[in-house]
Amino acid sequence: MLNLPYNGILGVLILIGDVWAILSIFQSSASNEKKALWIILVVLLPLIGLILWYFLGPKGTVSTRA
Repeated sequence: MLNLPYNGILGVLILIGDVWAILSIFQSSASNEKKALWIILVVLLPLIGLILWYFLGPKGTVSTRA
């Protein structure tokens, strides 16, 4: 394993991105089955799942009431 000083920072950034992805998955308009599959992918493969969600995930807009 690489012993670089930035491993901790990189891990925290990936964790923040994964939390963002999971929250976005919950708020998406996809079916519950698709949401579950995306969440499993993001949890099991944090970096790859995050990248795949960003590029391939549902592109629905979240409606907010003003």
